[in-house]
Amino acid sequence: MNTGSRGLLVPATILASVLSFGFGALIGSQDHNVYAAMAPPTEHKGLSVETLGVISEESMKAQVGLEGHILLLRAITIEPGGQIAKHSHEKVPGLVKVVSGEWIEGSASGEKAFDADTPAAIVEDKDTVNWFYNRGTEPATAIVCDIKPAS
Repeated sequence: MNTGSRGLLVPATILASVLSFGFGALIGSQDHNVYAAMAPPTEHKGLSVETLGVISEESMKAQVGLEGHILLLRAITIEPGGQIAKHSHEKVPGLVKVVSGEWIEGSASGEKAFDADTPAAIVEDKDTVNWFYNRGTEPATAIVCDIKPAS
């Protein structure tokens, strides 16, 4: 029985459609990994920082015996397309709670999204090296509490 080239046209068209959809879905699902493979930012861009409160060096020493440091509470907003450069928390522990928009945290292990509905804070301990992006269309704000050197 001779099917000719026309008999293969329908199965070939279906195969091409399935492959196109499959590859398109695969490529689309890899966007997050593409971002994670990019080099971390080396400078801040599109940030505004508002100090909400400071516990003085004197109070830190008297209350908890920690000399030469302050406790700082800030609201940090990243504008759309903005970023916070790669930085270490080896000597600056902190807690970050996103209250509006979405912050994308980058680290050596990849990226993780945080928004106002994320119940947990971002914990920045002695082993943390991270950076942040706002890839959304609205400003994204977080409340940041950290212990910093007084100088």
